Amino acid sequence: MSSAIDAKSTQPTVTKQQPGSPKSRIISGFLVLLCVAGVIISFQTNNMGLAVFSLLFTSLLLGLPIAVSLGIASFVSIFFFTTDPLPDLAGRLFAGLDKFPLMAIPFFVLAGNIFTTGGVAKRLINLTNAWVGHIPGGLSIASIFACALFAAISGSSPATVVAIGGIMIPAMVNYGYGRKYAIGSVATAGSLGILIPPSIPLIVYAVTVDQSVGKLFIAGIVPGILLASSLAFVSFLIAKKKDYQKAEKASIGERLQATKEAAWSLTLPVIVIGGIYTGVFTPTESAAVACVIGVIVGLFIHKDLKLKDFPKILVDSSKTTAMLFFIITMAMLFAHILTLERIPHAIADYIVAWQVGVVMFLIIVNVLLFVAGQFMEPTAMITILAPILFPVAMELGIDPIHLGIIMTVNMEVGMITPPVGLNLYVASGLTGMPLMDVTRAAFPWLVAVVICLVAITYIPAISLWLPNLLF
Repeated sequence: MSSAIDAKSTQPTVTKQQPGSPKSRIISGFLVLLCVAGVIISFQTNNMGLAVFSLLFTSLLLGLPIAVSLGIASFVSIFFFTTDPLPDLAGRLFAGLDKFPLMAIPFFVLAGNIFTTGGVAKRLINLTNAWVGHIPGGLSIASIFACALFAAISGSSPATVVAIGGIMIPAMVNYGYGRKYAIGSVATAGSLGILIPPSIPLIVYAVTVDQSVGKLFIAGIVPGILLASSLAFVSFLIAKKKDYQKAEKASIGERLQATKEAAWSLTLPVIVIGGIYTGVFTPTESAAVACVIGVIVGLFIHKDLKLKDFPKILVDSSKTTAMLFFIITMAMLFAHILTLERIPHAIADYIVAWQVGVVMFLIIVNVLLFVAGQFMEPTAMITILAPILFPVAMELGIDPIHLGIIMTVNMEVGMITPPVGLNLYVASGLTGMPLMDVTRAAFPWLVAVVICLVAITYIPAISLWLPNLLF
């Protein structure tokens, strides 16, 4: 088999989701009634903290989007429990978004869409397949490393699954690999998009708890490599056990040619990380530079990007940015209420008073984030939970950069576990496989991610060695 994979476009198939069972509807109804009771009690006792959480969970259980739920809980609580005039909230919302690092988000979203449209995925797949495609599970391993490289360009997990999976899943199946094996490996590897820099969740975390975006980007490199290598090892073991056919080894000439063709596709992560480390530009400025490079490479070097593509790229980028900023804005208002009620500080004092050690606290953090990841998307999870967990971590002497990486890896787990695992829905829509079958297919690689999470949690050097070395 040639090292080059034919990049036929695969149109996602929309799968109809079945309604919940009667049992699940009864449980949901009971939880809604419980939350409504919490709202009533909060008004009777004049407890704004109870009100805001009861309203939030009531809205979520009723199926409202997370940003709308945060907004309803925040506005109602402020209106009834404070003397703040509602018109002043507009200024507070604007002030929450008036932060220079947040400007990186629309630029990185735009850069990711430009590179996605510009034929980058095909070149990265050919590169990784040329170098590792001949070993057991080679096509799957090539897909995983292609996902890691594409994640360093797009910063988006769902986009990574679509771009790499749309090409590599059919290729693996045609070559004799099991369908579940192919789908499970790509669905899990796509989650690398939120850890390997440039990472939008890391930017949101940096803004939320006032940390360095550059340090967080650097800190995500080694854990990202660890996760990609672990996923590749799982693919190797399964392929070895099932004796999948190995691809023909690429010649030195084919490898060099694939590397040459992919060289420009690899410029974005090099420029982003190199520019930040050398101080040539800030993370926000690096995002703007990435957009310019993407246009130049796509239009004049790869020539896969056409002028007619730009309206769709701009519209898609605007939609994604608007969605992210809406969540961030409402979450910052929610965090303002938490601050007024001193909820994070009360939790921190409670944990310190009970002499909860670092080990137990990190267990609590991982369990809390795992549960939250089942119901929230990454941006909302950071903006809601980071202000609560951050003061406690500081009291216990946990490095804030380390905490940010732990939170981000937990989000990766959330991306590949139901009921809100977005990568599972994308893989299901892309291939037509039922959601629960995709979940079972991804399970071996999910175990590897969880093991890596434990290592990253309790071995801080995995996250902190590189930023401590460079900064």
